[in-house]
Amino acid sequence: MTANPIRTRFAPSPTGAQHVGNARTYLVSWLLARSRGGEIRLRIEDIDSPRIKPGAMEQALADLRWLGLDWDGEPVVQTHRLPLYEAALDELKRQELVYPCTCTRSDIAAAASAPHAEHEGPVYPGTCANRSAADAGQLVVPFAWRFRVSTSPNFEDEFAGPQRIDLKQLGGDFVVWKNTGTPAYQLAVVVDDAEMKISHVVRGDDLLPSTPRQILLDRALDLPVPTFAHLPLVVGEDGRRLAKRHGDTRLSALRDGGMKPEALVGLLAWSCGWLENVRPITPRELLPRFDLATIPRTPFVLTAAQLRQIGYP
Repeated sequence: MTANPIRTRFAPSPTGAQHVGNARTYLVSWLLARSRGGEIRLRIEDIDSPRIKPGAMEQALADLRWLGLDWDGEPVVQTHRLPLYEAALDELKRQELVYPCTCTRSDIAAAASAPHAEHEGPVYPGTCANRSAADAGQLVVPFAWRFRVSTSPNFEDEFAGPQRIDLKQLGGDFVVWKNTGTPAYQLAVVVDDAEMKISHVVRGDDLLPSTPRQILLDRALDLPVPTFAHLPLVVGEDGRRLAKRHGDTRLSALRDGGMKPEALVGLLAWSCGWLENVRPITPRELLPRFDLATIPRTPFVLTAAQLRQIGYP
């Protein structure tokens, strides 16, 4: 073990079931750490309370165990860590890097100067940007806290390569604290990754636009910036991300249908270029075969025929 070992994380959200796409990302994250003598931490991202599904957290842990993916230490639960997020928000207020925003989604969408960015919604027009943090004390309507975007940091992604994303054209000033009184994803994940000493973040490339936002927060809070590796998604035969229209790809459904975990791991390993043919294999057996560079740069198209081939009725 090196003095500063690599540390990745699993971060399931109990807003729904884990599916084959999640499993592929978890497998890569586990192999990246274990192949370098590192650690994996587990975090339950449950701050989106209105969408939390009862039993989803326990199901996610069962899915990871079924796949043969272990983790180090006790699971970290976001709703148990609110004081950490509040302290980070206070620091952003002190630096005047955030301001209270009373705009609703319909307000922003209706703004004439709000062009739409794909998957990100309209660009925030800066309606409330003239406010200071202290102005929050005068507001009598619900408000969120927005981070002032003054620059768009470029970054080198360990898988996807150099990234240049213009935040001014992709959402603009972003919410770090919701008007419900809870932290937004961007702030919570930055605080968590730093506190948990996560060195490498492996996730789907749909989250690439989040990365420059998180780098801005890391810099503002004087936190280390992790190394990112964004992977192509698993999609259905129509090229769209996995959903109910593609059949049941939940890990719990595959398990209940009699599929062996080694069979699914073999399919995922083949999709990443680590096996010449689809065959059963365990995550630990993949350690000497793991290579981030062999993963195709295009989404993995999951078909019903492939699932039948590995034992799904």
